[in-house]
Amino acid sequence: MPKYTRFPKVDLPDRRWPDNEIIAPPIWCSVDLRDGNQALANPMGVAQKLRYFQLLVDLGFKEIEVGFPAASEIEFEFVRTLIDRQLIPDDVSIQVLTQAREHLIKRTFESFRGARNVILHLYNSTSTLQRKITFDMSREEIKGIAVRGAQIVRDQIATVPETTVRLQYSPESFSDTELDFAKEVCDAVAEVWQPTVQNPVIFNLPATVEWATPNVHADQIEWMSRNLNNREAIILSVHTHNDRGTGVAATELALMAGAQRVEGTLFGNGERTGNLDIVTVALNMFSQGIDPGLDFSDIPSVRAQYEDLTGMEVHPRHPYGGDLVFTAFSGSHQDAIKKGMDRRADIQDPTAAWEVPYLLIDPRDIGRTYEAIIRINSQSGKGGVAYVMSREFGFDLPKTMHPEFGRMVNQATDRLGREATKQEIFDIFKQSYLELTVPLELIRLRSLTDEMGDHTITCTVKVAYDGQIIEITGRGNGPIDAFVHAMSERGWNGFSIIDFKEQAVGSGAGTEAAAYVQIQARDGGRFWGVGVDTDISIAGLKGVVSAYNRSRLA
Repeated sequence: MPKYTRFPKVDLPDRRWPDNEIIAPPIWCSVDLRDGNQALANPMGVAQKLRYFQLLVDLGFKEIEVGFPAASEIEFEFVRTLIDRQLIPDDVSIQVLTQAREHLIKRTFESFRGARNVILHLYNSTSTLQRKITFDMSREEIKGIAVRGAQIVRDQIATVPETTVRLQYSPESFSDTELDFAKEVCDAVAEVWQPTVQNPVIFNLPATVEWATPNVHADQIEWMSRNLNNREAIILSVHTHNDRGTGVAATELALMAGAQRVEGTLFGNGERTGNLDIVTVALNMFSQGIDPGLDFSDIPSVRAQYEDLTGMEVHPRHPYGGDLVFTAFSGSHQDAIKKGMDRRADIQDPTAAWEVPYLLIDPRDIGRTYEAIIRINSQSGKGGVAYVMSREFGFDLPKTMHPEFGRMVNQATDRLGREATKQEIFDIFKQSYLELTVPLELIRLRSLTDEMGDHTITCTVKVAYDGQIIEITGRGNGPIDAFVHAMSERGWNGFSIIDFKEQAVGSGAGTEAAAYVQIQARDGGRFWGVGVDTDISIAGLKGVVSAYNRSRLA
């Protein structure tokens, strides 16, 4: 017999969920302060929990599981602190967890006395493994625990007349409980609690362990949704874990299968591989045009608070929140992103459809920026380098210049053995184009005149050639043409200008001009040069010098 066996399929030949769509957000319930907290190497204290609770309220959660108050004094004290300090908004329900044991249930009711809105979350394990290994009990015995717990809860409600108590039951380890038995237990609990459409019960069906593929979980949820008694008086909730790495997918398919409520944590913190990541599910909905009802417009702040309070770190590749999720190293990706971003910049309507290759959403919508979208290493391409030069430093390199400068940066990152910072990229640009003074250096433009009155320009400049300072003069149909003729008369020729572009860099009184000059040498080699100056004519001459020097150094 094999050590591992395939998880059985659900007999649901007429399953409907594959044709359904998620069109509205579910009810969200954060379990960060219980499931998330118990999974920390160093659980949060009361002060940290209070800050975390406020974070969850600020994000828009209306249901927050605040703990297992009968499990420890810290848990009990935290619940009391929230109530005694009146820190719970009127529209927020706190959720308290308890096993189906009499003394734990009574202690739980003591913990929330005086609260306005409470969800009492009762649970007991129902799976075959739990019955066989943990409890050594029959199905009837396990159902009896649930029913007896439900009866105690029902009777205790009278002890807190000032509190609106909503009831929730979880057949723990639902994911490997026989469906007919999960239904039997839930129906038995409902028989005790007598839910109505106006006062529904929450049946939370946890994938305590993720045993199967997400489609099997969806089948389980649809089967329960279609077979539970008095379905209209039930809010069906899911609580997935991530043992197989598909907790998000399982939740999304469960919503298609009839789930109305989702329990999870920020960034998926929880036991083993974690709970469901609510951030990802909510922003996945956002990316499809659905308002999730939670405010993740400042993900960097949420992440910073989460990391500070839990001691956990969000992985660099974590969806939406990771450092690198809006970053591209691949050259082809960078080029496509640059084109999309440039096109977006020309669109004045901020509500226009988002169309940028490789970016699922606009980073600005969740408080991220464009600054780190493209980072440069040896795998990067010309588009990414050009993007950095344009967005960070204002140099719109001509497209035919992209490959030349891209190669320079790639070679530099190969030598570095790491990615290049934006400043390092600009330093390469300056060293390669703006600071070349060998063999030719432009010292000063002496004069630029139209002496003949026929638009023929006479250009006189002071230069240094191989360290020797001289003055040269030439005539042509413009400053650059005249300067090239002056160089030719000195024998510094052997090239022709094949492309020229100029642009303004910056704005206001200090605006500089950048001139991009491409030359072709006699041997066919092509070289770009760049000149920058407040005077566009001088910038052009500097561009010629830059290109000439690059051709001589090749």
